[in-house]
This record gives sequence, C-alpha cells and structure tokens, in this order.
Amino acid sequence: MRIVLVGPPGAGKGTQAAYLAKNLKVPHISTGDLFRANISQGTTLGKLAKSYMDAGNLVPDEVTIAMAQERMAQPDAVNGFLLDGFPRNVSQAKALDEALAQDDVKLDAVLDLEVPEDEVVTRIAGRRVCRNDSAHVFHVSYSPPKKEGVCDICGGELYQRDDDSEETVRTRLEVYHTQTEPIIDHYRAQGLVVTISALGKVTEVTERAMAALEQGRAA
Repeated sequence: MRIVLVGPPGAGKGTQAAYLAKNLKVPHISTGDLFRANISQGTTLGKLAKSYMDAGNLVPDEVTIAMAQERMAQPDAVNGFLLDGFPRNVSQAKALDEALAQDDVKLDAVLDLEVPEDEVVTRIAGRRVCRNDSAHVFHVSYSPPKKEGVCDICGGELYQRDDDSEETVRTRLEVYHTQTEPIIDHYRAQGLVVTISALGKVTEVTERAMAALEQGRAA
C-alpha cells in the first residue's frame, strides 16, 4: 500500500507510522529522516537543504519533493511506502500526485489521525524531559515521575522544552491548520481520506488504523 499519514502535532504520527509500516511491510519515509540522511551522506540535495537551514530559512518545496522522489524510487519502496511529514502543503501534494502519475502508480489512502486540539495541548505541554538524557521522557498526567521534577531513571532534573510550551504548541497548531490541513480536502476530493480517532492506547489506535485501511482497500 502507498499511504500518506496526516495529523496535527501531538497526534502520534511518528509512533503510528512505525507500527503501521511494520504491519504493512512497507518502508516508513519521514521528512526528518530524509533531511538527516541526505545531509549526513553529503548528497547534492543534502548540501542544498543544509545551506537553507544554516541560513535560518525553510527548505524550498522543490528540494523536499526531490528527496522524497529519490527515496520512493528505491527498491524497498517499489511496492509501497508510508509517508510521514510529506506532503506538508497542497503544493507538495500536487507535486506528489504528478510524480506518482509519471510512474503510473497512485496512493491507496491518506490516513488522517484526528485529535481534539485541547488534547494535543495536554499531550505536548505536559511532557517533561531529563536534562541528563533526552531519551528519558515523562508526562505530568500520563506518566508522571515518582518525585516531581526528578527523573526516575537517573535522578536528573526534568524540564519542559521551549517548543513544548502551550504557546508554542498553539502556534504549531495554527501552522498545521493553515498549511497542512488543506491537503486533507485535496485528497478527500480524490476519495482517498480515511479519518480515525487517535485517542486511546497506541495499540488501540494502530488496530483502528489497520481496520480502516483494510476497509478502505476493500471498498
């Protein structure tokens, strides 16, 4: 299957993408991974992307699109893929449509993870990270430390990252609503959108997503 994963920040896209890609036996292709791989390998596209990033500018759509096209053309993605973080806007969605049409293939579904805005704020703004090891992550409501402000694992100080503050989260949500959410209407016009609730346990959401994708494929 060829799938695009869409949802607001805090919807759990990265987590679900990993589980779904494993279940569907297709590669998980994320924008972040594309950038990191191209930059670390020193590819022409990677150097170009880095020049924009070093200057504090956004990487142009055409660079992101070229990276995605190259990745989708690799052998492991010939029979399917799961795109996470791309396309990010309608312009990229149209470019993806054109790129797939050139290879005479189409998307099978666009999986829309739906989460209420207040829940997104709660999920992200409640995160606390250990200063000693950023892999040690807690949540004030869902997985609080035994002692407030102290990491259970190493005893380090827990803090809220700047990009996890409520103000920043709401700004990110506004960007999502303005730039990314319109691609849902773009794909809905093609009959590709499958919307599910992303509330509940990770496994429950994965099962819900798999069932919805199977139903959509059968339809």
